[in-house]
Amino acid sequence: MADEYFLLVCDDVPHDVVLIDPGIRVMDVVQAVRRLTGMSLWRSKVLATQVPALLLVGVPEEDAAAAVSALRDVGARAETRERPEPDLP
Repeated sequence: MADEYFLLVCDDVPHDVVLIDPGIRVMDVVQAVRRLTGMSLWRSKVLATQVPALLLVGVPEEDAAAAVSALRDVGARAETRERPEPDLP
């Protein structure tokens, strides 16, 4: 019984934030990526221009929705994806 994994109703399913298209305001998207990830300006630019790019991994749903909203506000296309459940024996 100790080896079983149960997904409780109160468990928050982790989400990923994926940048699909930076749009035409690339530098605004780079600044948003920098604010969200804490990366340097150079790394944020590389990440924002090589799409699709996984920006945030395993964050709560509210944080993922806020990040997608911030990216969409500057003209980017982004989405959240639920992380698959772990396959534990």
